[in-house]
Order: sequence, then structure tokens, then C-alpha cells
Amino acid sequence: MENPVKIDLGLCNQCGLCEFNCPGDLIYSDEAGNPYLKYPEECWFCGACRMDCPKNCIEIVFPMEVL
Repeated sequence: MENPVKIDLGLCNQCGLCEFNCPGDLIYSDEAGNPYLKYPEECWFCGACRMDCPKNCIEIVFPMEVL
């Protein structure tokens, strides 16, 4: 599965809001403070991380459904 949460670390100010507000507790910060989606297969695509980001550096990528 492709990672559904794309974070532009060049724009990110490492505020931690995405990590704090993820209802699935799926976003974590690495040693440098950069956020990443630790469990991409469990993402609900709810967009809470994207909506709460003050820098608009998060994009949600919805999977293609193959019939």
C-alpha cells in the first residue's frame, strides 16, 4: 500500500499538530522532529492531519480502486 499521507518536510515547521490530532494515533515524529505516518495501512483517510496543519504541507492520497 502506498503511503496515504504525504508530508512536505520542506514546508513543515514541526509543530506536532498532525501527530497530536490524528484520531488513529498513526503519525509519529522521528529523532529530528519530522512527522511521518508510522502505520499507513491503518490510515482512515479522514484528513484531520491535513486540516490541522498550519503550513498546508500535508496531502492525502486516496488509493485507486481496481475492479
